[in-house]
Amino acid sequence: MRSWKKLVTLEDWWAVWIGLLVLGAVFLGVVSAVPRIPKWSTLAEVAAALPGVPLLLLMIGLGGLSVLAVGAIQRQAGRFAAGFPVLFCLALLSFLVAGNRGLAAYGLSYALWALLVGLAWSNLLGVPSWLKPAVRSELFIKTGLVILGAEIIFGNILTLGRYGVIVAWGVTPIVLVSMFWFGYRRLKLAPSFTITIAAATSVCGVSAAIAAAGASKAKKEELTLAVAMTLIFTVLMMVVMPLVCRWLDLDRIVAGAWLGGTIDSTGAVVAAGQMLGDQSMQAAAVIKMIQNASIGLVALLIALYWVTRVEPTEGRRPGAIEIWNRFPKFVLGFIAASCVVSLVLVPLLGAEAVGQSLQASKGIRNWLFCLAFLCIGLESDFRALARQMAGGRPLLLYWSGQTLNIALTLLAAWLVFSGILFPKIDL
Repeated sequence: MRSWKKLVTLEDWWAVWIGLLVLGAVFLGVVSAVPRIPKWSTLAEVAAALPGVPLLLLMIGLGGLSVLAVGAIQRQAGRFAAGFPVLFCLALLSFLVAGNRGLAAYGLSYALWALLVGLAWSNLLGVPSWLKPAVRSELFIKTGLVILGAEIIFGNILTLGRYGVIVAWGVTPIVLVSMFWFGYRRLKLAPSFTITIAAATSVCGVSAAIAAAGASKAKKEELTLAVAMTLIFTVLMMVVMPLVCRWLDLDRIVAGAWLGGTIDSTGAVVAAGQMLGDQSMQAAAVIKMIQNASIGLVALLIALYWVTRVEPTEGRRPGAIEIWNRFPKFVLGFIAASCVVSLVLVPLLGAEAVGQSLQASKGIRNWLFCLAFLCIGLESDFRALARQMAGGRPLLLYWSGQTLNIALTLLAAWLVFSGILFPKIDL
């Protein structure tokens, strides 16, 4: 009986239920479009083009589903409902700032602005007590990750086949294990902090960091610093790496594979690839999707390692029940969404129809991620972050790991896609 009760009282399970419900509404046609924030240069453009009623409906929809979850988890539905509209407005502000044409030219995403807005509020004004019950970063990010699973269409992987898997998955375990050993054994960082940074660097950025943090029970401050470093350096890499590709005169497929395997954000990967042309953009996107697909497996392996080696219970080898209890359940939703869409809906409805539906689910996912990054900022204290920097060791870990990742991925992309090991592919 208690195990059944967890299905409606655990945050991970609510992330699964809400994520699958959103996907169901999208593919059944109940939700066909999500309001988009227009690009703007003047405030008059914003006032004229801002979709007021659709945004209100979106706030009510996301808020209503979250109220159900928070009410079941902690009996704080009323307090959450009181603060959620403020969160939504702050998320809207983040999207508006990111939509400014002048600022957009620098490649600063809504995620970074949401984090900065949250950090500014938290450290300059302080988070009022009435708002704190609405600050639910993990619920928002986990639900967003479940929805993200639907976007990992395994049929797209066939474009680059086993070659893309070699680049995306061949380098990842080397970088992940090397970073964990270096950070934990040499730099003496906390193991949960180390694995969170390592997953962000080696797999796919913020999403992998969240999954790793959940599997290793990392502290919020550790996750915040990992996310902040990832977002900041993702922007730098998105701008610099295409320039390096041109300077090295890399083949467009090789360049795209390199970008896809190293830049820690799907949106930034696509943007960087587009700077080099359609071939590079397609290669980069497919490699990143293959890499994204490993999130669930990485989270599972981290959870298994944690309960068997890092934090075993009372020195005993944990059983299957303890491993199950530590496993982040939202990963199951991620995998389920990916399998249903890839193996059922694509053959049934066609890739084009599924792609159109995914535009709506992606819009909702972006809003959930924006709310999550905003909450991460609201939960963060610069003084705590400074303590976590521990003399610059986390930054050293990130840079050393990313340097290894960049070098190995370039080597793998060159060997695989330049015609040395396999026939060249033309997209």
